[in-house]
Amino acid sequence: MGSSPQLAILDYGMGNLRSVEKALEKVGARAFVTSDEEEIAAADGLILPGVGAFPKAMERIRELELDRMLREAVERDVPVLGICLGLQLLFDSTIELGGAEGLGLLTGDVVQVPAGGRKIPHIGWAEVTWEKPDPLINGLRPGEPLYFVHSFVVSPTEDELVGTASYGSRFACVAGKGKVWGVQFHPEKSSAAGLRLLRNFKEICS
Repeated sequence: MGSSPQLAILDYGMGNLRSVEKALEKVGARAFVTSDEEEIAAADGLILPGVGAFPKAMERIRELELDRMLREAVERDVPVLGICLGLQLLFDSTIELGGAEGLGLLTGDVVQVPAGGRKIPHIGWAEVTWEKPDPLINGLRPGEPLYFVHSFVVSPTEDELVGTASYGSRFACVAGKGKVWGVQFHPEKSSAAGLRLLRNFKEICS
């Protein structure tokens, strides 16, 4: 667990890449921003960040062939972590802006935040309930508050659901299968708890 893995932050032009890179450096990972195929193939783990609209993001990902590179990485058992929009892109499809197909690495669709009349987007801290043990969340307490900015949520299968939070009603905020995970909150903006999660991902990649 002592070695420092190389983590590739996938750059498709949508996402606050520098803040993710700085947070990963803080937990001892060697992180770099790239869309280069050779660098991605050599990485010990991949981070798929994202801010913005799902259909536009998938268009850019396909143009750069990052969808193929991600699938090949998953076949090689390389760990993958999607953050915010990156979580949503891992799923089958979205209703956003008339709909779009996703990467299909996790099962389910992306729907609007079930806000029950509250303001959308959901912005701010929310307590997260862990639905099952998972190496990504080792050491994180039940009810740990994490920082969210989102208008859409994922609807994973029960066996892929790891964590939930509430805004109007309960929604999935962490999902995973095999070595593919996604989180709806921003770990890089979520203080010690977010750094703990990124450290766990780094250790999974070591």
